[in-house]
Amino acid sequence: MPVLKAPAKQPRNATLQVRIDEDLKYKVERYAEFLETTGAYVVSEALKLVFHKDAEFKEWLERQEANSKESESDQNAGQTDQSAHSTPLLTTAPNGNGNRGLFR
Repeated sequence: MPVLKAPAKQPRNATLQVRIDEDLKYKVERYAEFLETTGAYVVSEALKLVFHKDAEFKEWLERQEANSKESESDQNAGQTDQSAHSTPLLTTAPNGNGNRGLFR
C-alpha cells in the first residue's frame, strides 16, 4: 500500500470571460471566501448544479448532441478525402475591442 496517494485527476480547464453585475461579483467572491476556494470554482460548481437540475436543458442538449452525431455520420458517409480542406463548425469574428469570443 503506498504511503502517498496519487492526486485526483484534474479536469481540463478552459477560460471564459463574462461580464456580471457588481453585486453578483461581490457575492461570488464572498461565497468563495466562505468555502475557502476561488471564484472560478464557485461559478463552475454553480453552473454544474444548474445543468444537472434543469431537466428541460438536459433533454435539449441530448437532442443537439444526437443531431450533431447524425450530421457527422452523414458527412462522413458522403465525404471523399477532404479532411485537409475541412472548416470548423463554429467560428467567431473579432468584436469591436479585438477579442474573439461568443460572450460580450
